[in-house]
Amino acid sequence: MVLVYGLLFIACVLTVIGEVMLKVGITHVTNRVGAFSLSPTILFSTFTDWRVLLGFALVFGGSLFWLGVISRVELSFAYPLLAMNYVILLIPSRFLLHEAISPTRIVGACIIVAGVIVITWSQK
Repeated sequence: MVLVYGLLFIACVLTVIGEVMLKVGITHVTNRVGAFSLSPTILFSTFTDWRVLLGFALVFGGSLFWLGVISRVELSFAYPLLAMNYVILLIPSRFLLHEAISPTRIVGACIIVAGVIVITWSQK
């Protein structure tokens, strides 16, 4: 199970970093060309931005580790553990993106952690 948790942790970290890069990239693009839409100009600007491309690559990398997880344990056990992405994401959201993290979000994150603990208790 240590291997599964290690793979899951790497999958979560890569996914979270990738999502942050997507946010940074799309913010950069929309500051230049306006809100995201399906217009060819905005699509081209979005999908040629290195931050967006890196974000997608990191999320894809996380997916490769996720495949390692779900090949070893039941999906109904593993999938709820992905909720830890929401908890981990609070850190870069606050310190890199300078987002306000409300007490409500912190309580929600604590509930998620409690749920993950309950789920992992059931696994042998």
